This record gives sequence, structure tokens and C-alpha cells, in this order.
Amino acid sequence: MKNWLKQKIDPVIPLYGIIPLISCFALNMLVYSGTMVLCADWKHYDLTTPFDRAVPLVPGWMYIYFGCYLFWIVNYILVARIHRDNREFFFRFVATDMLSRLVCAVFYIGFPTTNVRPVVTGEGFSSWLLHFLYGIDQPTNLFPSIHCLVSWLCFVGIRKSDKVPLWYKVFSCVFALLVVASTQFTKQHYIADAVAGIALAEILFFICSRAPLYRPVQRFFEFVNRKIAQIW
Repeated sequence: MKNWLKQKIDPVIPLYGIIPLISCFALNMLVYSGTMVLCADWKHYDLTTPFDRAVPLVPGWMYIYFGCYLFWIVNYILVARIHRDNREFFFRFVATDMLSRLVCAVFYIGFPTTNVRPVVTGEGFSSWLLHFLYGIDQPTNLFPSIHCLVSWLCFVGIRKSDKVPLWYKVFSCVFALLVVASTQFTKQHYIADAVAGIALAEILFFICSRAPLYRPVQRFFEFVNRKIAQIW
């Protein structure tokens, strides 16, 4: 089993990064869904500005909005792969991701936000996707935008690595900004949510890059990995 994992799985996604990345996803879902249920009947604040009212609804941006999920998976795995020999950076990245969700939880509980979605009148597949999105995702937990936060972290995690070609760094930056735009044109978020998401990513990554906050995270996941390796 160990040899198979090492030969088949490790080249795609480093074994040491599997549990931490799964944990990031689990924490994200817990924070987003858990606070949504907890605060369902609370007063929610609308951060609409004149800028937000001026931005039109463009269903075609749904392809970027949904496409970002693949972008997230690829770049988070990439961060683990390019730092095989510098796991400290990877765990700083993981600590940033997890800490960002905890900060989001504080905002979602202490300052619940909402928006008023427009009526979707267009036809076509992109309009259907927008209807689908509005049906499965409530207009709450908006500030800060996790969509913008995670997309920007995808760029932050690779932007200084000499193992990533320049063209892909540029692509990641541009695509992250396109995701930000998609949150506006689909009316999923307002501009304040997007700015707060990017700012939170930068601030927490700066803190985790200079403070030893990552060490308990690294020790915990290395302990878990050792225990799992013993079972395998």
C-alpha cells in the first residue's frame, strides 16, 4: 500500500499535504454552512453602494464563478507540490487558510450580511446556471467573500516560487481577478466583500509568513500523518 501511494499518488499530490488540504476544505464547509444555519434568523446588514447598483447582472460570468473551483484544487495541490523541500512554507499557507476561515466566522456571526438579488430574466445555459446558484446558495455570509479570498490565496501561494513558470503566475493573478469580477457581475457579492476578501488574504499571509503561528498546525498534521503511515 505504501509503495503504491508513493508511486501513484505522491507525484500528483504529495502525501504529506493530503490531510491538511482536506482539513482546509472541511473547515471551510463548517464555517460557511455552520454560521449560515446559526445566524439564519438574525438581523443581516446590506452593504450595497452606488457602485454595486451600477454593476449589471451578466449571467455569462457564471462560467468563471463555477470554474474557480477547479482553479482552487489545482493551485492548492500545486502549493504542496512545489514546496516538498520547504514544508514550512506549505504549513504557513495552510495556517493562513485556516485562520482566514476563523476570521470569516467571526464576521459572519458578529456582522451578518446579505444582499438583494435581481430577477434573472435571460435564457440560455448561463442563466440556468445562475438560477441554479441562487437556488442552492443563500444570499448570506458575504463579508468577507470566501470566493475572492481563496482565489487570491491561489495566487499568493505560488507568486514567489521559482518552480512555477511566469506565464502560470500571470494566469493565476488574472484568473483570481476574474473571479473577483464574477462575484460582482453575478450579484453574489458586493464590492466591499471582494475587497475585504483580498485584504484578509494578504494580511493573514503576511502575519503567518513572519510569525510562528504555523508551528502548532505543522506539528499537528505531521503527527496525524505519522499515525496514518503506521496504519498503511
